[in-house]
Amino acid sequence: MNHSRQPASYRTDHRLTAACIISFSCFFAAYMRMPIVPLFAASLGADAVQAGLVNATFMATAALCSIPSGVASDRWGRRPLLIGGLAVQCVTAFLLFLSQSPVQMAVVYLVFGAGLSSFSPALMSYVADITPRDRLGDAYGRYTLALYSGMTLGPAAGGTVAVVGGLREVFLLVSILLLMMLLSAYRFLPLPHEPAHRWPADKHTLSTIAVLRHLLCNAPFAACLIATLGCCLGYGLFVTFLPLYLQGMQMTPLQIGSVFTAQALANALARPFTGRLADRLPDKRQLISGGLLLFSLALACLTISPALPALLLSAVVLGVGMGTAFTVICARIAELVQPELRGLAVGCYNTCVYTGMMLSSLSMGMVIDRIGYSRTFLLNSLIALMVLSLFTALSRLQGRDIIASTDQH
Repeated sequence: MNHSRQPASYRTDHRLTAACIISFSCFFAAYMRMPIVPLFAASLGADAVQAGLVNATFMATAALCSIPSGVASDRWGRRPLLIGGLAVQCVTAFLLFLSQSPVQMAVVYLVFGAGLSSFSPALMSYVADITPRDRLGDAYGRYTLALYSGMTLGPAAGGTVAVVGGLREVFLLVSILLLMMLLSAYRFLPLPHEPAHRWPADKHTLSTIAVLRHLLCNAPFAACLIATLGCCLGYGLFVTFLPLYLQGMQMTPLQIGSVFTAQALANALARPFTGRLADRLPDKRQLISGGLLLFSLALACLTISPALPALLLSAVVLGVGMGTAFTVICARIAELVQPELRGLAVGCYNTCVYTGMMLSSLSMGMVIDRIGYSRTFLLNSLIALMVLSLFTALSRLQGRDIIASTDQH
């Protein structure tokens, strides 16, 4: 019996549960070291610019490697990339523990970005491979809830371990946790019951650029990428610069933390509900549009009132908008793209995430210097509305069968 097509077996499919646990644990571990890396670099003699460059190497590598990693998972299977990416993350965490200079840290973090970019598209594609088409929303609601919960809780855990045991010891703990997840993935994430989807042999001669070009000709898929990039531009602004704005408003660290906690909780809790709702709606585009609209309004409202209740409400709306849009975008991509191209599609999605965050961090500081915080947040709200308009227009266009279209060239 093909268990992957039975609703009852889907509910009890231990592979999805294992994928969620592994995703949570890996992103929890990865984000444990996020706030620790610049502090550890500074303890080894790095100045602020050098510490920033160490962190930037990770984002740059992750963005550049996500698409090639997705292509590799399509051609060679999910498990090699998934297991290999976990192994690279585990080794780089231990090498950070051994690092003695900022230069060594930068090199190691460069490799870490490649490991994360190999692991993430492969696992996201694996979730789609083992899930019935009519349950993709629910599956990605669970998966992204686990992923985002790990990202949310990781930094606080890393800070706690650093206080108790020291900065260097955080990396050792991360390495041990990732080793446990590597063994768990090897044991509990077997191949799908059906043979893995692969490109037919006569398609292997197609260049990656040619296939990517035809994939981007799928207008609804391109609309999802534009929505992702636009959201991550705004989210990068929120994460990087809102703390500085609130600090300038004389808010305490506890108050600033409460705003971020409100956003994170709303973001996480909205995902399972949104995923199940997406499976019941014939048109998922409505949910993505609604999430983008909420996200845009929340960005505009964040600097309207300096009062904490208003900021908390805006953060909750921002979180609900993000949780709605991103969950449904993941399910929509899995629907739009053929199984044999899911890795490439998810690689494109991850590239948009990392690129949007990186561009925001690099550019919005200069914009703030010129026009101030309030106008910068309003500008990003308008960008989000433009993205919503582009998404609506493109998503109405007819997609195309990518593999079939390549046969005509």
